[in-house]
Amino acid sequence: MHASWSSQAATWTLTVETPEGERTFECSFVYFCTGYYKYESGYTPEFAGLGDYTGTVIHPQHWPEDFDYAGKKIVVIGSGATAVTLVPALAEKAAHVTMLQRTATYIVNRPSQDKVANSLRRVLPENAAYALTRWKNVLLQNFFYKLAKRRPEFMKRLIAKGIAKELGPHDDKDFSPPYNPWDQRLCLVPDSDLFRSLKSGKSSIVTDEIERFDAAGIRLKSGQRLDADVVVTATGLELKILDGLDLEVDGNPVRLSEKLAYKGMMYSDVPNLAQAFGYTNASWTLKCDLTSEYVCRLLNHMDKHGYASCTPGRNDPTVKEEPVLDFKSGYIQRVIDDLPKQGSKQPWRLYQDYFKDLRMMRYGKLEDGTMEFTKATP
Repeated sequence: MHASWSSQAATWTLTVETPEGERTFECSFVYFCTGYYKYESGYTPEFAGLGDYTGTVIHPQHWPEDFDYAGKKIVVIGSGATAVTLVPALAEKAAHVTMLQRTATYIVNRPSQDKVANSLRRVLPENAAYALTRWKNVLLQNFFYKLAKRRPEFMKRLIAKGIAKELGPHDDKDFSPPYNPWDQRLCLVPDSDLFRSLKSGKSSIVTDEIERFDAAGIRLKSGQRLDADVVVTATGLELKILDGLDLEVDGNPVRLSEKLAYKGMMYSDVPNLAQAFGYTNASWTLKCDLTSEYVCRLLNHMDKHGYASCTPGRNDPTVKEEPVLDFKSGYIQRVIDDLPKQGSKQPWRLYQDYFKDLRMMRYGKLEDGTMEFTKATP
């Protein structure tokens, strides 16, 4: 996909591939809701000896339709949300499922049904129950995230206590990451399904590193072997900002790695372009909702005042560049140098904080001294 902005025409020209072939669109403003990863392929490391393996290898992004895994021995490589979701589901039919992880992940049990929300629905109108439930969830998430960042050792003990309650005696190394809570995302287990699967013996966790594959399975660096009929590589995703868009402004190529993110939704010196991008520490759509609301405010403001374009201008020399995400997950670290930067202060700073974003994006000034507007040409 290619997008080219003309300041003279105040127009974006987008060339995209469709099932019917290449098409061209023109618009005055473009809002990307393309997600943040490559849909066509996930990330798979280079495993020694993988070509020797005679079983089936599947990446979750390319799960075969009607794949029959009943009675098979399965190894799921990974420890993130995909792995902890797949393991109990596969274990219902498989002979056994092993979750093979290089490092542990913080895992927390949560009920799939919100009892507070259900109670509120019985006594309040739907809209009121929804609003109260939403604010309850936002406040709780914000509280526990800040608690984890300020008192990581306390949060570690709290999570460990929850694991012990679910599993009883267990190997701590399988649930004790070498980093603090929320340095990477926490995994939520709905209704204890993973823990029930582990206690039943239908699944297990092995914390080790892969030495190499062989014909029948995986040999680990500890010397242990894992036999496998099927290996599922739940090894992550590849980030793809703006769906891999080739972007240019007035004929000049735009390198996003050289840009600052404005309010987490636009880019320095790039006119009339916004992107929905969510939180790493909360519901993804929570930030996307705010972004969409801001874009609507911005468009209405431009219409009201006859503006043809709006451009976040990098006009404050005191703003320092910083990595856009302070997050240690592998899928972030693999591409961190290719991502846009954030700035050292508003409106270039990403706080990952709903309440700060709410003030800035719902109630903050649109003409804030950074956003530069130009009038439409008569």
